[in-house]
Amino acid sequence: MYDWGLIWQHHGILVNGLLVAFKVSLFALVISVVGGLVLAMMRMSRRPVSWIAVAYINIFRGVPALVSVIWVYFGVSLLIGVDFSVFEAGVIALSLLYSAFMAEIFRSALSAIPNGHREAGHALGMRPIRVFFSVILPQAVKIALPNIGSMFIGMLKDTSTFTVIGLLEVVRVTQNLVSQTFQPFVLYTAAAAIYVIAAFLIDLVFRLIEGAYASPPRGAVSRLLRSRRQRRIQSLMAELGS
Repeated sequence: MYDWGLIWQHHGILVNGLLVAFKVSLFALVISVVGGLVLAMMRMSRRPVSWIAVAYINIFRGVPALVSVIWVYFGVSLLIGVDFSVFEAGVIALSLLYSAFMAEIFRSALSAIPNGHREAGHALGMRPIRVFFSVILPQAVKIALPNIGSMFIGMLKDTSTFTVIGLLEVVRVTQNLVSQTFQPFVLYTAAAAIYVIAAFLIDLVFRLIEGAYASPPRGAVSRLLRSRRQRRIQSLMAELGS
C-alpha cells in the first residue's frame, strides 16, 4: 500500500532539500551569467581570443553535470590542494557548465542589437564602454532573459546529480527517506512534484521580470517600479515647491 501521508510527514526535510538546491543554483546562476557575458565578448573578439572562448564553450556544453562535479570535487580539489565543500563543488561545477550556455545566449542577444544603436551612442560622444553598458547590454539582457530563466530551471534540476558527492538536495534527502520508509514511489513522486512546482515558480518570476523590461512595461513588477518612480518625482516636486 502507498502511504501518501509520508509526504506531509517529511515535508520539512523535502523543502530543506529544495532550498539547498535553490541556493546552489542561484549562486551558480550569478557566476555563470557574468562568466557567460565575458565568454560571449571573447567569442565575438578577434583571434586567438575567440579560439579560447570557442574551445571552452564546445567542451563544457558537452560535459554532463555528473562528470563536472566529480572533476571538481575529486579531481580539481586534489590538483590545486583545496578541499571544496559539497556546496562549493556544486556551485563551481554548475558555473563551469552553464557559463558555456550563457555565452551562446549572450552572443546571440548581442548580435541581435542593430549596429546603428552603437553608432548613435558614439555620435553623441559616449565612450565605447559606456555605450556598451548603457545602450547595448540592457537591450541584450532583455532579449536573453527568457533563456536565462530556462537555464536556471536546468541548473535546479542538475543539482539532482550531485547526490554522488553527498549534497543534501531534493533527490539525496528522498533517497535517505526511502531507505527508512521503503516507499520509493510515493517519495520520488513527491520529489518530482517539488521540481515541477519550483520550475513553474521560477518561470513566473522571470515572466514578471520580462514584463518590467517590455515596451511599454507591464505586470506587477513594472507597476511597483512605476509607483516608486512617481513617488520620488512627487517628493522632489514638493521639495522644489517648498
